[in-house]
Amino acid sequence: MSLVARHLEASGVPTVIVGSARDIVEECGVARFVFVDFPLGNPCGKPWDAAMQRRIVGLALDLLESAPAPRTTVQAPEVWDANDEGWRERFMVVDDSNRAALAAEGERRRALQAGARTGREG
Repeated sequence: MSLVARHLEASGVPTVIVGSARDIVEECGVARFVFVDFPLGNPCGKPWDAAMQRRIVGLALDLLESAPAPRTTVQAPEVWDANDEGWRERFMVVDDSNRAALAAEGERRRALQAGARTGREG
């Protein structure tokens, strides 16, 4: 996305990147970047947390309007889990403690998807 943003900017279309891979995005040299210290794949906040998502999108829109200089990075004040600083070590971990539950959830999801393809609900 960073390279697409640079191309759009070169064509006169202003952009803002919202993301978690700070080193990569800044190395690409995007014009405006909102850094969120969240797990990859969740740039605008936690799923179903509409208030958090609105704040992050609002920050991005504010940056679009008022970036003081090229290659501006702003860090969102949001935190993934204020009560758990160790979420990074556990996020997306698959081990013996959760392997069976994750496999069962995968099977349930595949059944729902198969039902949707055939016009039936799982």
